[in-house]
Amino acid sequence: MSDQTFPEPTVGVFIFNRAGELLLLKSHKWPDKYVIPGGHVELGERLEEAAVREAKEETGLDIYDLKFINFQQFIYDPAFWKRRHFIFFDYACKTDSLEVALNDEAEDHIWARLEEAIRLPLDSYTRTSIEKIIEQNLA
Repeated sequence: MSDQTFPEPTVGVFIFNRAGELLLLKSHKWPDKYVIPGGHVELGERLEEAAVREAKEETGLDIYDLKFINFQQFIYDPAFWKRRHFIFFDYACKTDSLEVALNDEAEDHIWARLEEAIRLPLDSYTRTSIEKIIEQNLA
């Protein structure tokens, strides 16, 4: 049973470096899949502010030029390590740094071009947003 009372709004951050490569993470929360940084929106916080904060907390990277990709509903999907109901708000953005400093939410990271990333084992939500980035030319 979930301890949630309401769905949790969260942001996902698709961070691109100057070479046009996307940052992907490996996290125990999404076993055997590549995912992107992100997390919950705090009370009183705008979605864009949450994206900037979560990127910094999880990767140490400063991001800019945020572009909204899409939103997705995540309702008790077993792909996640806990039973949760999320509403994902995904953003594409840029960084000028390659100095990734992961917090305890991720174990590893890679930078990959979109055509490489789409062939990796991604969680379905990350895959959907990458397809949108390609379709809308947001990278």
